[in-house]
Amino acid sequence: QVQLVESGGGLVQPGGSLRLSCAASESIFSFYRMGWFRQAPGKQREAVAVIISGGGTNFLDSVKGRFTVSRDNAKNTVYLQMTSLNPEDTAVYYCNAAANGRNYWGQGTQVTVSS
Repeated sequence: QVQLVESGGGLVQPGGSLRLSCAASESIFSFYRMGWFRQAPGKQREAVAVIISGGGTNFLDSVKGRFTVSRDNAKNTVYLQMTSLNPEDTAVYYCNAAANGRNYWGQGTQVTVSS
């Protein structure tokens, strides 16, 4: 059972930046995909940014150019760097990993963008 632990959420003003981290309990080297999803109140969970084992990435249209995703296999960690944040980015952000034919989720970290 893979455990994923997110960190780095918090309150930030519009236009600000945050970096989320997701630490896995085991080596992510062979994980096919890791990424970030988010869920705002009253809305469905949506994929924000994913990175596959070969390094390819995919982003939600509304975050393109503002968010970047990266993975450090040596640290078993995936990151989400968020810049130019706006109130519409407010949500609980969840780390996700696709490995061993299964999907794994972290517990989520709250990101609130407000002045």
